[in-house]
Amino acid sequence: AMRHLPYFCRGEVVKGFGRGSKELGIPTANFSEQVVESFPSDISTGIYYGWACVGNGDVHKMVLSIGWNPFYKNIKKSVETHIIHTFKEDFYGEILSIVIIGYIRPEKNFDSLEALISAIQEDIEEAKRQLDLPEHLKLREDNFFHLPEGKILNNH
Repeated sequence: AMRHLPYFCRGEVVKGFGRGSKELGIPTANFSEQVVESFPSDISTGIYYGWACVGNGDVHKMVLSIGWNPFYKNIKKSVETHIIHTFKEDFYGEILSIVIIGYIRPEKNFDSLEALISAIQEDIEEAKRQLDLPEHLKLREDNFFHLPEGKILNNH
């Protein structure tokens, strides 16, 4: 799972299934299919952690799911980023920049929505712990997160 890491990725935020916020209380930002298809094909599905930045905003901790979401029986692979920060509004159409640093666990199915939510909460806590390590904190300052002036969308 680790040989592609850290993995740097940037793409536009598109509307997903609308489940993260509504059913789970854990909003996620979704990449377009083109961005998902550009991921290394042999990157393992599962839950990862790293850093994320919307537009030229602040860099925040994040948890990322790569896979088919067995609980929801998706037919298309998705990459969903949960940024560990509360945003005042949606940011569809913005550029999301992420650095995937580490792997938490493989994808798995859950017997209930409660079990899924509980696992995601544990993933978030694990991500927070990992990202406080000095070797991971330094990637937060990476120049990758500073979009060149021409690339900023919607004047944010």
